[in-house]
Amino acid sequence: MATVTRAHLAEKIYSAVGLSRNESAALLEAVLGRMATALEHGESLKISGFGTFSVRQKGRRIGRNPKTGIEVPILARRVLVFRPSQSLRARVNGLEPSLGEDE
Repeated sequence: MATVTRAHLAEKIYSAVGLSRNESAALLEAVLGRMATALEHGESLKISGFGTFSVRQKGRRIGRNPKTGIEVPILARRVLVFRPSQSLRARVNGLEPSLGEDE
């Protein structure tokens, strides 16, 4: 299974849009930077037909070391959550997405 990298995405932008390779890479970095900034500030990020990225706050809790059984505090933290759209789920499962079911 292949991994999609920044270089691969920049190359796809270059071939599809017609910008120079440097401009394509700069465009990709600008988009990813804006996405990261929005998530850092706790904003949700929705990409129609793809899904929604959001940040959730998890509270402090007590966990347990499975090897020793000793209780360990787990600190409060923010976690990144991705919820795929219905059309992306359908594509991943090899199905035709239904019209009007996009999140």
